Formats: sequence, structure tokens, C-alpha cells
Amino acid sequence: SDIATASSPSVPLVRIHSECFTGEIGHSARCDCGEQLDEAIRLMKAEGSGVVVYLRQEGRGIGLAEKLRAYNLQDLGYDTVMANLMLDHGADERTYDVAQAILEDLGLNQIRLLTNNPDKIEQVEKDSEIRVVERVPMMPKSWEAIELGKEAEFEVKEGAVENKIVRGKELDKYLKVKVERMRHLIAIPSSMNGVNV
Repeated sequence: SDIATASSPSVPLVRIHSECFTGEIGHSARCDCGEQLDEAIRLMKAEGSGVVVYLRQEGRGIGLAEKLRAYNLQDLGYDTVMANLMLDHGADERTYDVAQAILEDLGLNQIRLLTNNPDKIEQVEKDSEIRVVERVPMMPKSWEAIELGKEAEFEVKEGAVENKIVRGKELDKYLKVKVERMRHLIAIPSSMNGVNV
């Protein structure tokens, strides 16, 4: 079911963010994790408050070493989901019970969650009094620019990170896999529908 989209200023913005060394420190063009964290903090700063729950779940829960092995498989042409499965991991092994406990300890039983991941919403609400009253989408900046017809402003060398905006074919492929295989709630730009990246 669709979650309410009306803005609720009295209900805090929350970002439950899984560690991503490659995206946050290395500015990898393979994901938008660093961009999502930066955007969450920017939105919270604009509102004057918010909560970031930072979880040590690198590589969707498989750890940095295994994530780097998955990157090797991606270099051979496998997508992010298939790479994890080939290494005998789940597509996404993250859990959100620690985040749930932190939010409960903070007394937050209604939140506006910054996420594209429906599984995160389900896990946070499961067996809990916490309710996600609004899902705040985390639209990738490069895709947002395409939809606004401003992609020329973002045309740079393939895989480059400039002004904390990640773009490139690797990122586009990763994001499409998240939408098509992991049910993430991101609108694929209409110009990319049916296009293999």
C-alpha cells in the first residue's frame, strides 16, 4: 500500500543508512550511497532537525571484503544482485532490528523515512509501534536531472563524481537493478525505459 505523502513537519525525518566505504569515502560511481547520505543530511539541516541511524552493514550486509569480490563479478558483467548470489549471499542481507531499537529508545514511533527501499519500511514497522507515516524518496541527482531535462548540466567524464553527484553507466545499471529486481521505489527516467545500460 502507498504511504501518505503529505509533509508532516512535527514528525521527524529519519535516514537509516548502511555503511558504504566505497561510496562515502571512495566516491565510487557504482552506487549512490554517499549521495543519499549527503542529501539526507541536507534535508535535515533545512528542516532544523532529523535523525541518521548509521548501521555497519557494508555491501548490503555482506561486508567490505565480500563486496569487493562482488565488484569483481560485476566487472565481468554480472549485476549487483547476481554477484551477491554467486558468492552464496542473499541479494540483501541487511536487518533493521538495531535501527528499530534505536528509534524506540529515542521515543520515535512516527517517522518520515528517507528511503527507496520497501523492505526497510516493512522491517522497521514489523513487530513494532514505529510507523512510517511518509516515505521521502531519495531520487538520484543524475536521474532527477534527466527527468527535468537538465542532463547536459551533469555531463562529465564517465564515472565521475562532481559536487557530490554521482553519474555514469555503472550507476544507471545499479539503480535499474535495484528497481527491477529489488523492488526499490525509484522512477526510472522515461528516456531510459527499455534501454540496456
